Amino acid sequence: MGSPEFAVPTLRAVMATTDLCAVVTQPDKPAGRGQKLLPPAVKAVAGEAGIPVLQPRSARAPEFLDSLKALQPDVAVVVAYGKILPQAVLDVPMHGCLNVHASLLPRYRGAAPIQWAIIRGEKETGVTIMRLDAGMDTGPMLISRVVPIADEDTAGTLSERLAKAGAELMVVALERLQVGGLVETPQDHAGATLAPLLSKEHGRIDWTKPAVELWNLVRGVDPWPGAYTLLGDELLKAWGAKVVKGSGEPGTVIDVDRDGLVVACGEGALALAELQLPGRKRMPARALVAGRPIPPGTRLG
Repeated sequence: MGSPEFAVPTLRAVMATTDLCAVVTQPDKPAGRGQKLLPPAVKAVAGEAGIPVLQPRSARAPEFLDSLKALQPDVAVVVAYGKILPQAVLDVPMHGCLNVHASLLPRYRGAAPIQWAIIRGEKETGVTIMRLDAGMDTGPMLISRVVPIADEDTAGTLSERLAKAGAELMVVALERLQVGGLVETPQDHAGATLAPLLSKEHGRIDWTKPAVELWNLVRGVDPWPGAYTLLGDELLKAWGAKVVKGSGEPGTVIDVDRDGLVVACGEGALALAELQLPGRKRMPARALVAGRPIPPGTRLG
């Protein structure tokens, strides 16, 4: 049970090592300017392999529950399915539902653990295989693996590594399940932190904050929702942040150099390597400024 690209490595790993009876994923959704219906990444891979795909509008629909029961699954593997599963669904598989969660639980429970780990300046995160219960990522832990966060990581690059680690761990969990070797460890709920769903507003750069915090923000919201500020009344999107020397009134452009557009922050300065204005392509900061001057002293935000 899964939907986005993050779930694909686990799907492929399970297909290669286990008798997979069906895939459950979200319905096709409109995307792009033409709003053409596109399938979830998991559906495309399952379809190529000839595996039956279920796409219920609601995980609570009686007809979906009937279909699930008819499969008589031993266990369900869940990776970024996209909806909280009701207890009635969790109870169908003989051995329950095993989930890949992209954090070291109980930290960063919720929909965006990868992004928030970077935004909050963590130096490491990881993946946890847990048994789902009716709560939000509150079930007992089975296996975990630490994954370091590199300075150059974005949410996109870190997601790729965590997806691979999650797939490898899920195969181990299923092997242990077959021989009765899975050990459950309850979570310490007192140590839990939350990683709520991101919105576009989370990408707004507040120049009064220290440069280090904004560096983490730009990396953590890349590729979505993306970091942005205002240049006059235009939205200016930004990528490739780097903390550099410099000072001034927060939001004031200091210079454009080889590191990008240098902007003063509450503490220090931030260089933005790539920029994008509405209706234009994403490009190196120096190239954008060559066609649309942003002179020192310009105030952003």
